[in-house]
Amino acid sequence: MHEFELIKKHFLNLSKNNKSSLNLNDDVFFDKSKQLVVSIDTYVEGVHFIDFKKPELVIKKIIRSSISDLICKGVKPKYYFISGSGNNKSFSSKNLGKISKSLKQEQKKYKIFLSGGDTVWSKKLSFTITTVGFSKKIIFRNNAKVNDDIYVTGTLGDSYAGLEILKKNINTSKMLKNYFKKKYYQPNLCIELTKKILSFANTSIDISDGLITDLEKLINKQKLSYRLSLNSIPISANLTKLLFTKKLNKVSFISQGDDYQILFTADPSKSRIISKTAKSLSIKISKIGKICNRSQKSEIIDQKQKKIALKYKGFYHNF
Repeated sequence: MHEFELIKKHFLNLSKNNKSSLNLNDDVFFDKSKQLVVSIDTYVEGVHFIDFKKPELVIKKIIRSSISDLICKGVKPKYYFISGSGNNKSFSSKNLGKISKSLKQEQKKYKIFLSGGDTVWSKKLSFTITTVGFSKKIIFRNNAKVNDDIYVTGTLGDSYAGLEILKKNINTSKMLKNYFKKKYYQPNLCIELTKKILSFANTSIDISDGLITDLEKLINKQKLSYRLSLNSIPISANLTKLLFTKKLNKVSFISQGDDYQILFTADPSKSRIISKTAKSLSIKISKIGKICNRSQKSEIIDQKQKKIALKYKGFYHNF
């Protein structure tokens, strides 16, 4: 049973009288009357980060992952709460000093404030982050329209390349190793787009579990499909170089997640304002496909208009 089936079977009924829960099918809790937006995420060693050899970088990764949930909804994160379970080794004085220093840097960078939390002794290392923001409106999931253009910010796949390098599954130059490892631990968030995106996006999500998985989650309650152009899906020059030299598959890298870029749909009439916004903010926003009627099967096509078979769509927790 994957995580969404589990939620539907055991917990959805508990939230039926709470509109703010958004049927437990979105990134956030949204109380419109109080203009309150909340998200919560848990991170476990060996699942969400490979080890704790660099606590100062792991903590940056999970903070950015957490606030990304609000950013993609068009909400500026303001407060965060952090709870950690660990032991004397993971929470040594040296490690806690590094964690504190990194949190201070992230607070300054994203203008967020630590507001509480908890610490628990445990053999297994994990963190839970609650993020809070305030907004009169958000961008919901499952609000795409037939013929919407599909967009993504930034580039995809660098984080997965970093993970594979950390796992020693890929060997490359020192320069590329350092580049990809930084992308794994410190994804670039499009926080500049936070309020602007409200003016043109119909629906949105952050890419945490992989482009295809998250796109399907984005429209999972609608009778819709999608058509993506592989050639239009943006990757960095460094990843292009790595894929070429190592003869690796682009599809497998864009499908792995941990990019924390914003995936959204918009009416074709909004293309001009999206282009102007990208230019004015000096950020990359790429049109990668179309939302289609359910009568058409979802597909990714290559530059020869040939359908690409997907062996792996992205990450799901299975229980």
